[in-house]
Amino acid sequence: MMQRTTHRAAPGLAFTPLEIELLARAAGERQDFASGRDLSLQECLIQLARLGGYMNRARDKPPGNTVMWRGLARLSDIAIGYELRGGTCG
Repeated sequence: MMQRTTHRAAPGLAFTPLEIELLARAAGERQDFASGRDLSLQECLIQLARLGGYMNRARDKPPGNTVMWRGLARLSDIAIGYELRGGTCG
């Protein structure tokens, strides 16, 4: 909802720095994110929705609550795995 009202909001308002990094890495497979620039809040939210199963096709409606919830659950699992790999968890 925040992204719909403020179009130029920083992704740090909704995501931690680790989550932003992981979303950027997951989005790195796509050519438009491969330029190395920082993701905007809108791009982070779309990437989060894609983790939840959103296809992001041209005529698709904006992602709903269920898709965002699934993406957030998957992102938290990815973050935990990333922290366990680095030895900083537990």
